[in-house]
Amino acid sequence: MTKQEKNDVIEVLKGKFSQYNNFYITDTESLTVAQVTTLRSHCFDKQVEMRVAKNTLIRKALESLDAEKYSGVYDSLHNVTALLFSENPKDPAMILSSFRKESKGEKPELKAAFINGDVFVGDNQLIALTKIKTKNELIGEVIGLLQAPIQRVLGALQNKDVAAQPVAEVAVEQAAPVASVAEVAPEAVAPEAESPVVEEAAPAAPEAEAPAAE
Repeated sequence: MTKQEKNDVIEVLKGKFSQYNNFYITDTESLTVAQVTTLRSHCFDKQVEMRVAKNTLIRKALESLDAEKYSGVYDSLHNVTALLFSENPKDPAMILSSFRKESKGEKPELKAAFINGDVFVGDNQLIALTKIKTKNELIGEVIGLLQAPIQRVLGALQNKDVAAQPVAEVAVEQAAPVASVAEVAPEAVAPEAESPVVEEAAPAAPEAEAPAAE
């Protein structure tokens, strides 16, 4: 590889490291060509970019961007290295875990992972990385927590309505006879007593006739 070709690779890698906040450093040394092709296919399906490069060129690309920021991954740059770039920090871990189960092997081995500024070193970190929460998953959990109190209140109100329903029906049934009685009551009440007949006054006795004038 000429110097220019090396510089071209470094520039491509710099672009990828700048584009992605998440990348995995894996060891694919013992994989066959067919297995590497299958791994690339799995990565493509999950929109994960896979690139194989020399460790020295990878380190130069990282150092030229921010030597201190990426210092935690330098010791992992040995043997054959394949880089997995992803927007989703969890997808590369899922791909590696699934591939190893299918092939019944221990490769690709996880050498290190750079996740949003945090470095995870060693193959023993793979299981933990398959369980990390993505941004969308965390947002979903927060929304679920916010909705839970509202759902509990609505559920309590619905249960209260259901529990109160029989009582209301009984109340209506009990009130019905009362209403019937109230409707019949006016007819059952005895008629008012007739006003006493006022006896006509006896005619007054005629006044005594005045004596005839002499």
